[in-house]
Amino acid sequence: MFPSRYAIRDLAIAPNLVLAPMEGVTDLMFRRLVRSIGGVGMTTTEFIAGEALRRGVAKAEMMARFDPDEHPVAIQIYGRNPDSLAEAARAVEASGADVVDLNFGCPSKKVCAHSGGSSLMREPELARAIVRAVRAAVRIPFTVKMRSGFDHGARNAPDLAQMCQDEGVEAIVIHWRTRTDMYGGTRAVDKIAETKARLRIPVIGNGDIVDVASAEAMFRDTGVDGLMIGRGAIKNPWIFQQLHAHFAGRPQPRADGTEKRRVLLRYFESLRGEFRNDHGVLGRMKKIANYFTHGLPYGSELRLAFLHSQTIDEAVGVTDRYFDWLAAEELRRGVPFDAPAVGAADLPAGADQSAAWAEARRHAAAPLGPSPFS
Repeated sequence: MFPSRYAIRDLAIAPNLVLAPMEGVTDLMFRRLVRSIGGVGMTTTEFIAGEALRRGVAKAEMMARFDPDEHPVAIQIYGRNPDSLAEAARAVEASGADVVDLNFGCPSKKVCAHSGGSSLMREPELARAIVRAVRAAVRIPFTVKMRSGFDHGARNAPDLAQMCQDEGVEAIVIHWRTRTDMYGGTRAVDKIAETKARLRIPVIGNGDIVDVASAEAMFRDTGVDGLMIGRGAIKNPWIFQQLHAHFAGRPQPRADGTEKRRVLLRYFESLRGEFRNDHGVLGRMKKIANYFTHGLPYGSELRLAFLHSQTIDEAVGVTDRYFDWLAAEELRRGVPFDAPAVGAADLPAGADQSAAWAEARRHAAAPLGPSPFS
């Protein structure tokens, strides 16, 4: 019913689930975490200033690193100077990355203040000049990520995407939000659907894809070729594995408290080897934990305990304390807290459907034990 792969020229993206570029999140360590769990078809770096990459700034080059086995991988660049972005794209190609991706979608004030990211959707002729310069500079696949428009008065993604295709771009990612929506707004995927109907190249849908229902809705409502997942992957790095299994007709794997602790602590340990000081490690730990713990029982108390942690060891101790409690609570309840809703496909052959649904409701309604922080 839904597609399982797409191709950017001769580069197969299978499964058709892509990790979105996210500032301060999709560094090498986080991408390793997602890849280690599985189900992701392509990863994308944080967005990198083209001018900094062109000049060989150490921080930009560090952001552009990827593992030898991390393929396919896209490096995303942003800016407003066609010549600088062309040089940056050459650096991307020279690095061995599979795809150079151009950012026309970032809503951040820092990027838009320098007329990059989504602000370029208000300057279509400059956007064309940039696309043309980057296309002429590289031979590797070239993609563009954008929002549906800068604001609700100019939701021009279909026109901008058509221009990109005409100039040689080989895939388009569209987030349903406008720049003025920032991270809110009311879901409106009509411009993604319109773009998909107009273009020959792959169109990938982005925005609030957090579970099976939202993934199916994006496919169903737009006809896109693939999905790009951002913040949903911070809260649940297993989402790619779960969606891949679901669309392949297999039961979704479940991450219980023991698995969550293992992955989170392994990620924390990888941060220790990357940052030069404990302050940087602790800051990144707190940022990821803030997303990761949403939806967990007593998650707000866990986030508060993290916020008050003054050292790495204290934050690790908080993690151990919480997940010891979570594992015991899941054992008592007999089901992981993140277990997806039971559907007919999850039930064994010949199972009593009514009894299974009743059991699922009983587990969901089971009262919680006392907070581990009380």
